[in-house]
Amino acid sequence: MRDFVPALGDASGHDHFFATFARFGSIDDAHSGDMLAEARDRAARDHVTYLELMISPGIGGMIGAGFHHPLKGDDFPAAHQALMPEIPGLVQKARAETDQMEAQARDVLKCGTPQAHPGCAVTVRYLFQTLRTLPPQAVYAQLDAGYATVEADPRFVGLNIVAPEDDPTAMRDYDLHMRMFHFLNGVYPGVKLSLHAGELTTGLVPTEGLRHHIRAAIDVAGANRIGHGVDVALEDDPASLLAEMARRHVMVEVNLTSNDEILGIKGAAHPFPLYRRAGVPVALSTDDEGVSRGDLTQEYVRAAQTYDLSYAALKTLSRTGLEYAFVPGESLWVDHQPGQFVPACRTLPIVSSSCTTFLKSSEKARLQWALEQRFGTFEATVTHEGLYQ
Repeated sequence: MRDFVPALGDASGHDHFFATFARFGSIDDAHSGDMLAEARDRAARDHVTYLELMISPGIGGMIGAGFHHPLKGDDFPAAHQALMPEIPGLVQKARAETDQMEAQARDVLKCGTPQAHPGCAVTVRYLFQTLRTLPPQAVYAQLDAGYATVEADPRFVGLNIVAPEDDPTAMRDYDLHMRMFHFLNGVYPGVKLSLHAGELTTGLVPTEGLRHHIRAAIDVAGANRIGHGVDVALEDDPASLLAEMARRHVMVEVNLTSNDEILGIKGAAHPFPLYRRAGVPVALSTDDEGVSRGDLTQEYVRAAQTYDLSYAALKTLSRTGLEYAFVPGESLWVDHQPGQFVPACRTLPIVSSSCTTFLKSSEKARLQWALEQRFGTFEATVTHEGLYQ
């Protein structure tokens, strides 16, 4: 997407973006470790310490398994029983491909050697990524095997569903997909969901297609986080939806550059300020920085310049990203309130023995504390005091 400006006769930003993946699809398996290494090094340069990357290891076999077991309506229990003999092998293949990817990345990054790249220090977890544009039986099989992979492998901390939400198949089967998630939540309790929902505009789908995707992702599928959420103001009763999201702490991953390039939604037309006014937790995301040729710093700069955000607001966005990350462990903050330390750590910046014990017990809290230390270092070296007003 770098420098892409559609001219007369060109594909739209939407079509140009989504057409990209097929162009390198034939070679990405052989270079998945290279891509992981690049993502980790880019994150390190961007002062990002934790990544949740969306990957689809072994997905071809999962899709194939779905075509072997036709899905009849909403008979998900029968589909699950039919797939059960194949699930262990599908999970094993997904884990083996992830092992290979990580080994290749470690070699590229020279981790564990004196020449180790900065990316070696970046903590990485994965969301298993499923595709929504396939026939129902293939989507179901991906989800069932994806849930099983998340349950079996601690490197995977959640599940997502991607591909163009406005695709005719994705639109037709959207509610069916949400019911699949609902069923599988009972089969695999505790698996967390970050679902792309509401990446739609009036120019892409009929008006009736804008009325309920975000709500269904939350109320039916049980999403813990929403990706994009651009059409929230066009949903039925948006005020109650926003209130529910705030009450249930459903965080929205906001992709400012992506939404501009793909949907043409930016500035005052973007719901980012609406979510913030409603008290819905939000964090900034790049969506797909490899295709957009951007980084997280670009998203912070864009947010600051477009919405006149203070340093405190930017700091809250950063803290929120880790607060709602799926990395395991208790939070450093009380009741999702960044800056309100848990009782064990209220003596900070002096680290008490109780806080040391708490940090040892929680990977999430350790990442959050490391971020606070970075904030402290930055704020001690920046002389522009007005920055913090």
